[in-house]
Amino acid sequence: MDFQIKDRYDINDLVKIIEMLRDPENGCPWDKVQTHKSIRKNFIEETYEAIEAIDLDDKVLMQEELGDVLMQVLLHAQFEAEENVFDFADVVDGTAQKLVLRHPHIFAGFDNKTVDGVLQKWEEIKQAEKGQKTVSETLDAVPKSFPALMYAQKLQKRAVAGGLIEHEPYTAIAQLHSILDEISAKLENDEDCGEKIGMLLYSCVALAGATKNDAEEVLGLENAKMLDLYKKIDDKQP
Repeated sequence: MDFQIKDRYDINDLVKIIEMLRDPENGCPWDKVQTHKSIRKNFIEETYEAIEAIDLDDKVLMQEELGDVLMQVLLHAQFEAEENVFDFADVVDGTAQKLVLRHPHIFAGFDNKTVDGVLQKWEEIKQAEKGQKTVSETLDAVPKSFPALMYAQKLQKRAVAGGLIEHEPYTAIAQLHSILDEISAKLENDEDCGEKIGMLLYSCVALAGATKNDAEEVLGLENAKMLDLYKKIDDKQP
């Protein structure tokens, strides 16, 4: 496969590079034997690294990590192109079609351009696209591969939107107090409290949602604070 070395490449060049890496005869020994499952964890790792670059507001690192995420997308698309199922062009088209459909306020004259109105319309269109007619179907659509905290948050958000529960701060606080009392009782009786701790964490997510906070974000901020504290404690040790 012919390839021209350039000072600057475009997306078509990148697609071709991935094809060359996957070539059964002349491709890279590592790349050509990979599958969706074998590089699944790579996708997750690259995504987290891109998120860290965003959190650090490091523009140089962000550019690099976004490129790594794009490479993962291209590899997965190439796997399917080799099976004549779909290719990267189909991925691009599908994304463009989705964006046009889900932004009627831009492309179809829908006149409600408030943030709440746009988000509500997005969810309505999304549910119609996926044939979700009941709240249960929207709950089942939350990816099970989400980290537990993120999954709980998404699950609760959809349950609230579907009218199954209400997010009310003081109700969540009361639940937390009640669960803590139950955990204390189990500890006193030398009983396992793992289930109750799960309930406690789930209720903490509910409190975050009820107070308009993102549970994943606030825990991340606390993690950063505690890391800094632990380092300071370690520095003071002889």
